[in-house]
Amino acid sequence: MYIRITKLFEDLSLAKGDGRYLKLLTGYAKMDLLVLDDYGLVELSQEQRHDLLEILEDRHGLKSHLVTSQLPVKHWHEQVGDPTLADAILDRLLHSAHRIELDGDSMRKKRADLT
Repeated sequence: MYIRITKLFEDLSLAKGDGRYLKLLTGYAKMDLLVLDDYGLVELSQEQRHDLLEILEDRHGLKSHLVTSQLPVKHWHEQVGDPTLADAILDRLLHSAHRIELDGDSMRKKRADLT
């Protein structure tokens, strides 16, 4: 299943309001591969941090996820916003990850802007 991270959080927020939240989490947990696109565009809210941790915890060690991001991994901890939750989220995302870092003109410009 492919979903942009902003859409994921919108869907989860709506699902909390109409009673589908647990069903939606269960669906994400069952996907063999969950592709989260555009991670790191904005700092996560408290609610989003908890939602992401729930999804990753349910899948941890059982299913695969693929995360795409323009933000270098070294900035992900800061982007999560809460150090304790960042540790938990990144442990589940990166502990046994295979990382592929692309290098092109747009990526070099983004890295230069961050330094």
